[in-house]
Amino acid sequence: MAPIAENRRARYEYSIEEQFEAGMVLEGWEVKAVRAGQVQLTDGYVLIRDGELYLIGCRINALRTASTHVHPEADRTKKLLMHGAEIRRLIGKVEQKGFTLVPLNLHYKGGRVKAEIALAKGKAQHDKRNTEKQRDWEREKGRLMRHKVSGPRA
Repeated sequence: MAPIAENRRARYEYSIEEQFEAGMVLEGWEVKAVRAGQVQLTDGYVLIRDGELYLIGCRINALRTASTHVHPEADRTKKLLMHGAEIRRLIGKVEQKGFTLVPLNLHYKGGRVKAEIALAKGKAQHDKRNTEKQRDWEREKGRLMRHKVSGPRA
């Protein structure tokens, strides 16, 4: 499952509790643009309206070869498809426990574009600093291990 587009900020800004996969309702020109890699997920978020999920802020830039009779809208709201029971469960958690829904990535599954969304809680500033510290330590540890394996040069 290689991602088409990834929202890297989501894992930095939020602590991920649970992940879900949802189908997407796309127009023809959007599918072509996604296949060409013209999609950006960084500012995206998931909204619940009338018992349905919508992806907002996911930008799909139209290709220049888009048909003349189609008027592409890059920031169009896209409907997400999930089973009703899953959606009701998500609505309950978002309304009661202060969770939010964020898109993590877009990927292909069986030739269709799917969105991986997560039930997440926002991180406080000190949690973000801890995440950065941990990431820097992992990077430094990797450097030290590589240096130790190769050994000093004589």
